[in-house]
Amino acid sequence: MSADTVAVRRRARRRPDWAGLGLGLALTLVILVPMLVVITWSFSNVWRYPSILPQQMGLKFWQATLARADVWSALVTSLSLASVVTLLSTVICLPAAYAFARLKFWGRDVLFFSFLAGQAFPKFGLLVAIAAIFLQLNLISTFWGVVLIQLVGTLLFMIWIPVAAFQAVDRRMEEAARDAGAGPLRVFWSITLPQAAPTIFSAVLLSFVGTFYETEGAWLIGAPQIRTMPVLMITFINNQPVIQYGAVLSVLLWVPSLVALVFTRRVIGSSTFARGFGG
Repeated sequence: MSADTVAVRRRARRRPDWAGLGLGLALTLVILVPMLVVITWSFSNVWRYPSILPQQMGLKFWQATLARADVWSALVTSLSLASVVTLLSTVICLPAAYAFARLKFWGRDVLFFSFLAGQAFPKFGLLVAIAAIFLQLNLISTFWGVVLIQLVGTLLFMIWIPVAAFQAVDRRMEEAARDAGAGPLRVFWSITLPQAAPTIFSAVLLSFVGTFYETEGAWLIGAPQIRTMPVLMITFINNQPVIQYGAVLSVLLWVPSLVALVFTRRVIGSSTFARGFGG
């Protein structure tokens, strides 16, 4: 290989990918700019058109929002619902996911896709049909009624994703452990689960965050007794002419997902977390 060819290849490697950089910058602006605008609104005491920047910054609307008892009640309700739904979904769905991934039985494929069939229909129409059943069971406006309706929304994460995780486990390692004398339970805890854990943890995190932000089921089944943070935010936006109240609640809604992501990064590491999403 000539020196000229080597020099050309080196220059090509050093050449920046302007298309990739431009796309990355555009995506960053699309994501960050709306977030920055909402955060700025939440800390703006006065911001009138046509001023580009707020005329007065402060914590006036934060203090007014956090002083409301219904805000804290809605936050506790949302966290409680998300925790209970995620726990129940884990207990119910993970054994089912393992069975779908590893066992062969009659009707397996039909049953597997039946768990996910609800995701293929218009969600609100499905919720109305379920609400009619819940009305007969006296589950409307109850905590457990909202839990049951939100469990439906976790099936996509807690069955489909863990099934892929269990199918991706290296069977050769399991066979080697069995050849060494390990029993089925020991193989599962020592070989299978550690390999599938990052993907399963990602599914659990997605279920928690998705449940926390779920609105339609919580409103249709829970109203008026059960009020979550997203439902309260909609009420604030509809009933309050001042935009700052909605901005403050929007920022508060970001906090749980931000804490969950930071916790995940600290506990299992960013590279492992990326593998959980197939990275």
